[in-house]
Amino acid sequence: MTNVEEHKRENKILLGFLERPALQWLAAHMPAWITPDILTWIGIGASVLIFVSYILTNASPNYLWLASLGFVLNWFGDSLDGTVARYRKIERPRYGFLIDHWVDALSAVLIFIGLGLSPYVNLVVACMLLISYLLVSIMVYLITYVTGVFTITSVLIGPTEIRLLAIIVNIVIFFLGEVTFNLPLVGVTSLYNLVAGTLALVLFLYFMVNTSIQARKLRLLDEKRLERRLAKERKTQNQNE
Repeated sequence: MTNVEEHKRENKILLGFLERPALQWLAAHMPAWITPDILTWIGIGASVLIFVSYILTNASPNYLWLASLGFVLNWFGDSLDGTVARYRKIERPRYGFLIDHWVDALSAVLIFIGLGLSPYVNLVVACMLLISYLLVSIMVYLITYVTGVFTITSVLIGPTEIRLLAIIVNIVIFFLGEVTFNLPLVGVTSLYNLVAGTLALVLFLYFMVNTSIQARKLRLLDEKRLERRLAKERKTQNQNE
């Protein structure tokens, strides 16, 4: 098992070529009084804003814009707190790892439940998406623990892309209204239900497939270690004889 300080971070996402330079620039120009902890609280506050905004869309679709603003602020706080800490060389590996992922879990619950309480997504579908997201998160944390490599995603789609997708769908629904589809076996469903359900399925399949792949790799590594240990023990035993 590895120490938190030794974890290697990999963030190979579709928008990484834009996000990484932007985060570095923001970290370099961030006022000194804005600390990583303040950025973390901005991310939490943004999640609450998204939660409330989606519920308020029951009164008016104008609140979709407020929800979209929440996604931008959530990206700002959630993505920048660790970047600022690393840029200023004030990392707190154990504390940061714990708080960062606690915040991620809390934010996911607020965002997806808020979406399920809006008029656009069935609460059951939203809960399925939440469960799939949390399963993938647990998978990432377990793999980090046993390998020392924190890989946010291996399919180029990470939290940043999901936030952008949510903003795009918010804009489409605001201008086009409730877009519906008549699908075989499903019946009439909304655009947001379709997107949320598809994303839930993709995340669940990713969880199952990637967990199987990682388990096979780890099994082979453990078997090789066991073979080397047994060979060493046999060699020592032969020498003693």
